[in-house]
Amino acid sequence: MQVKAAVLRDPAGAYAIETVELAAPAADEVLVRIVGAGMCHTDVLPRTGFIAPPPVITGHEGAGVVEGVGGDVVGVQVGDHVVLSFDSCGQCRNCLANQPAYCDTFMARNLFGFNLDGTSPVSDADGKPIAARWFGQSSFATHCLATARNVVVVDKSLPLEQLGPLGCGIQTGAGSILCAMDVQAGTSLVVFGAGAVGLAAVMAGRVAGATTIIAVDLQPHRRDLSLELGATHALDGADTDIVAKIIEITGGGAQYAFDTTGIPAVIKNGLQSMRMTGVMGLVGVQQGDLVLDSSSTIGKTLINILEGSAKPQDFIPRMIQLWQDGRFPFDRLIETYPMSQINEAEQSSLAGGTIKPVLIPGS
Repeated sequence: MQVKAAVLRDPAGAYAIETVELAAPAADEVLVRIVGAGMCHTDVLPRTGFIAPPPVITGHEGAGVVEGVGGDVVGVQVGDHVVLSFDSCGQCRNCLANQPAYCDTFMARNLFGFNLDGTSPVSDADGKPIAARWFGQSSFATHCLATARNVVVVDKSLPLEQLGPLGCGIQTGAGSILCAMDVQAGTSLVVFGAGAVGLAAVMAGRVAGATTIIAVDLQPHRRDLSLELGATHALDGADTDIVAKIIEITGGGAQYAFDTTGIPAVIKNGLQSMRMTGVMGLVGVQQGDLVLDSSSTIGKTLINILEGSAKPQDFIPRMIQLWQDGRFPFDRLIETYPMSQINEAEQSSLAGGTIKPVLIPGS
């Protein structure tokens, strides 16, 4: 079938809305009409040329309505409202242990842009393939294909156009706090980077019952928002005395630290600002070598987290329930754009303006 999609053809160029040909769903796939798709900083990775190089359709926080199902699909049917998340095999040891974020084939399924056999379900007007399996969905389009494993059926009464970011960015931030790091009540947490992932972590820290939550960011408006969403303190990331201030606020060092920036100097600040027995989680794409001295890591745990170590089928409904209970207002991070304004949305996000752009194909 012919669909509209935002295609990136040049790593340094703009997205262009093109008419492309989308294959029918395979036996284990579902066809989803996209209602809204969140934009995440991970969607910038194909611009590096090393991961899913152009031409590619990105987008991995889709939400929409199922319009077709393959013959082997169980538990998903036409008409269902679904949130799309990352793909996994469902059969390896980690998947069977409810850890699909660490699936043996995670990288191949989510970051290469093609099926495991090297094919793509999308071709352009000249019949040439376009990478369109980005995180098992490529949802910057009017329609996309996903597998039964990376869709989560949600209640039809929910505002579907707002739910896409729960599939990756918001899940990564909240899951890291509530699942991977298991932040305990009465403890202290410092979050470096108050974008969508960091602010989701702040909100989840409040859900977990942390009594001291420090948000660190360069942007004043993001620091202000963090205080409204649950942070007890907000610090300027450019402050050269930030480690000492965190240690003072937490009475000897934070129990938990969470980095979304990937900047080695910031990660080192996080380690130095933690007490011994502290746990630090990393989710940002690392921007350079991280060289550590042994004194900064004594008695501390450093973990690199994928997708918050969450199982989407369990964790996305949990986040929705927390939102409905008024405890997780992720919708405050969202600003919607027509799909035709994808380039404006990307630039605003990268410049620190819009926290979580959501693209609406039909507008």
